[in-house]
Amino acid sequence: MRSRNALLLVGVVFHLVYLWSIFDIYFTSPLVHGMTPHAVELEPPADRLFLFVADGLRADKLYQLYDEENANVTKAPYLRDIIRKEGTWGVSHTRVPTESRPGHVAIIAGFYEDVSAVTTGWTMNPVNFDSVFNQSHHTWSFGSPDILPMFQHGASDPSKIETFMYPSDFEDFTAEASNLDTWVFDHVKDLFQNATADKELKSLLKAKKNVFFLHLLGLDTNGHAFGPHSDEYVNNVAHVDKGIKELVEIIEKFYGHDGKTSYVFTADHGMNNRGGHGDGHPDNTRTPIIAWGAGVQKPNTVHPTGHDDFSAEWDLNSYQRNDIKQADIAPLMASLVGINYPVNSIGELPLQYLDQTPLFKAQSLLVNAKQILAQYEVKHDEKQATELFFKPFGPLSKDHSPAVLLQTVEGLIQHEKYIEAENLCLQLIEMSLDGLRYFQTYDWLFLRSIITLGYIGWCLFGLEFVIRTYVFTNDNDKQPTVIDSFISYASIVALLGLFWIIYRQQMPPMYYAYAFFPVYFWRDVLLRRDILIKALQGGLQSSGGTVSVLLLVASILAGLETLVYSYFRREILSAALILAAIWPLFMPSSAKNEGSPLLLPLWSMSCLATSVFTLLPVEKGEDIRLVVLGGAIIVAVGAAWLYFGHKNNYMNASGYNLIAFELILIAASTVLVYSTSSSLQQRNGLPLLNQYASWAILIVSTILPFIYGGNAGDHFLHRIAVISLAFAPLMILLSISYEVLFYFCFCSTATLWLLVEGRIYQCDVTSNQKTVKSSSTTRSLQLRDVRTTLMFMFFVNVAFFGTGNVASLGSFSLQSVYRFVTIFNPALMGCLLIIKVLIPFFIISTVYGILAQILDLPSFSLFLLVVSINDVQTINFFYFVTDYGSWLEIGTSISHFCIAELFIIFTICLFWLGQVLLGKVNVRHTVNESLQSKKSQ
Repeated sequence: MRSRNALLLVGVVFHLVYLWSIFDIYFTSPLVHGMTPHAVELEPPADRLFLFVADGLRADKLYQLYDEENANVTKAPYLRDIIRKEGTWGVSHTRVPTESRPGHVAIIAGFYEDVSAVTTGWTMNPVNFDSVFNQSHHTWSFGSPDILPMFQHGASDPSKIETFMYPSDFEDFTAEASNLDTWVFDHVKDLFQNATADKELKSLLKAKKNVFFLHLLGLDTNGHAFGPHSDEYVNNVAHVDKGIKELVEIIEKFYGHDGKTSYVFTADHGMNNRGGHGDGHPDNTRTPIIAWGAGVQKPNTVHPTGHDDFSAEWDLNSYQRNDIKQADIAPLMASLVGINYPVNSIGELPLQYLDQTPLFKAQSLLVNAKQILAQYEVKHDEKQATELFFKPFGPLSKDHSPAVLLQTVEGLIQHEKYIEAENLCLQLIEMSLDGLRYFQTYDWLFLRSIITLGYIGWCLFGLEFVIRTYVFTNDNDKQPTVIDSFISYASIVALLGLFWIIYRQQMPPMYYAYAFFPVYFWRDVLLRRDILIKALQGGLQSSGGTVSVLLLVASILAGLETLVYSYFRREILSAALILAAIWPLFMPSSAKNEGSPLLLPLWSMSCLATSVFTLLPVEKGEDIRLVVLGGAIIVAVGAAWLYFGHKNNYMNASGYNLIAFELILIAASTVLVYSTSSSLQQRNGLPLLNQYASWAILIVSTILPFIYGGNAGDHFLHRIAVISLAFAPLMILLSISYEVLFYFCFCSTATLWLLVEGRIYQCDVTSNQKTVKSSSTTRSLQLRDVRTTLMFMFFVNVAFFGTGNVASLGSFSLQSVYRFVTIFNPALMGCLLIIKVLIPFFIISTVYGILAQILDLPSFSLFLLVVSINDVQTINFFYFVTDYGSWLEIGTSISHFCIAELFIIFTICLFWLGQVLLGKVNVRHTVNESLQSKKSQ
């Protein structure tokens, strides 16, 4: 017989493995290796290229006019003058994840990292790739240590990519950060100044095919710290504009105004109104692109096109706006400076940015097509060599083979039919990209089938264990039959067959794990089919027939689907909480009249108060008054509990002192938040004393419930109070607005739910005239316990989405962590934000563990029921995941799936945490005492 721990271990491993399946299916690496580089065999217009990347610059913040002294003025007069007189401009559209490394990879390498790259958004490149820098004669790069090394790492000759970086502790989110850009500009100036006395350096600088990269991080840092509407951010735009103007003058003077320098100015990503980025919101995906200098098209003022409502108020309608995709910048730079196109690039050369002869444009686009086609051909050959029943990509097969199409293009160019050649090249590029997509999705049907069977198998696997262990507790294992032997042998044959297909087609090693789990689960389910059949028969008998069972199953599925829908519309949670508020109206009269008359009204009011938060926008600015108010309310209610609990003997002297100490920590946290926020608002930085105090409170308050495990005589309400108050200081220190108020309402509602469920059960016990059970007796699971399970899953959704959209990286502000750290440290900052999200989960997990004991159920039974049915949601999200459409939809669909997948692991881990937090409190003892006292009355 399977043990509970073995089941949980299988569940954790299964969900971790299947979590990765989403990236194997939808986001396999776009990199293809083994191609020959291609370059235009004509004289390039430029000998050198300067790339300016203003990290975190939104397009509208550069182009818009600002109202100052009753006049509309620009913060970037030099770049605006470039748009009007010298170059071409537009909006560069990025993809998710809108983080620094993926954005720079798209600009410099010309391909989009898969969305899983968001997990490594600031680290070294996970795989080596080709880039404009790698193909250059020599590259000088200046800026942040978070970005520059990844283009040097893995280069064919790392020595030809020089990096000049400031220390990482320069990136302080509490200080005005334009000095980061000043550092970059000064070091570039020093480079050219040093060349006047260094002949070797001067010779290297004047060589052809050189690239200079300036990573300007000030805007991103100021945006995170103060927001994109702040004076710091806007003034930083002016600072960058001035720095570029000064630098261009030095560059042109150094090269004697030879007209052989090209310039490209852009950004890796934008920024939302709260100073965050990462998701696909238009504020994050729309960045500026301005090009000027050698080979770049001059402004087009004759019938300018490309404008929409977004650019209507920029006063640039007289100049054509040329929007491009971010990956298109890489082939543009390669064409201008005459180097090989990066072999992994999928960017399409934007001809509207080139001021060259028709021959040069046609040849450049042909090279672009060859370079993308080479990736398709490598992928085609790989699949043809491994697939059992290979089916080629139709549009590039037979009469439309790549060789025929290339020959046709070259013939058109020879006959000077350049427009026709360009159009055919564009078609070839589109077909090549479609072909890459075709082979990327070639194995989808096979893999999605076994993944779906795995999820359904797990649900039945877990349900069978729950039913056998907690419903039919006296059921003995049956003797094996001939059918059982056939099932076992058939499972082995099926598994070996799947393994052979995976081996023959050279699929990734993880595919073996994907195939193993459905065979393992379904074998076990079929071998124990009698348990499920017996459960179905029992359900038919107890519920009154097939129709009743179908209605019950439909109701459960409807509840789960409602939870799925709440991921997309948080308002659903508010509607559900309002329905929960009126739940007492439909309770049995015994439950309404039993016990304290205040319980049900308090439940209704608490549900209504909690429902407000899922109606509030996830984009919230800093409002420390709400944080202070929340802290004050928690202290006041905690003090009231201290008095009430002590008066009613719910706690002993040590418990009383613990609550009092926790209240002191909460008050101190509230004062710290107010003091730190005032200091940051006054631009005085994070006081060192406040930082140390915040970390000390975090450590002390968090370990308190683990050190103090309570006593067997402690009331469970006292234990819930200890745990809730222990995490309150951390919640306060990580809050910037109404999060603390939500935490108070959520803890109150969860605790009241515990009491309401306990009252309903006690009334049921009393009405059935059952004897009071001893503290060691438990009952079997019943159909009514499914409601409790669904309620727990509902509260988990409320915990996740109460103060933000946990599926969107951009819905959480970095301001939340500024009481602990201000120097850029993504790992630590991300960890703190995750802890903030999980705090309400700790509370509801503890409550759920207590509830199982109040309902006289085995402590793990309700959790196992959650684990068994939750994958109904996961299957939904698995098929909702998409790698096409808007990038906001792509990022959100992935986040939803990951949340649902990780939910099982969180549930398992946090149950054990809840058991530790519950400590020595004997819940059944305190409940039974209450029942005995009522019977004696």
